[in-house]
Amino acid sequence: MALYTAQAHVTGGRAGHGETSDGLLKVDLAMPKELGGPGGATNPEQLFAIGYAACFESAIRFAARKQKLPLEDAAITATVNLLPNGEGFKLGVALAAETKGLDQAAAEALVSEAHKICPYSNAIRGNVDVALSVKAA
Repeated sequence: MALYTAQAHVTGGRAGHGETSDGLLKVDLAMPKELGGPGGATNPEQLFAIGYAACFESAIRFAARKQKLPLEDAAITATVNLLPNGEGFKLGVALAAETKGLDQAAAEALVSEAHKICPYSNAIRGNVDVALSVKAA
């Protein structure tokens, strides 16, 4: 049984418009200038980066609470690359985690644990290369 279900509808693909079923998110989409498009609107890679970063940070906080660690704060920078893959494309991801309240070793262990429980990480494991980095303060 699903704990939560999200639904979105898109028309026009990368040069279109998307909306969630609850109407809270409405976005125009555009091909980035780097890919020969006009830019000026978001794209699927940016949306994936935001979603993954938010989900991964939540997984860090969840794991810290579960382990009773003194995590004071956390932030994630997600970099999503669109890469060629034969006739198609694939994604590459780098997640840069910043933590406050933990030493470097504890922060690295926490990020590793978060990577095991994050739904985005689990969804793409074995299909998308994810590089993790951690900066503890």
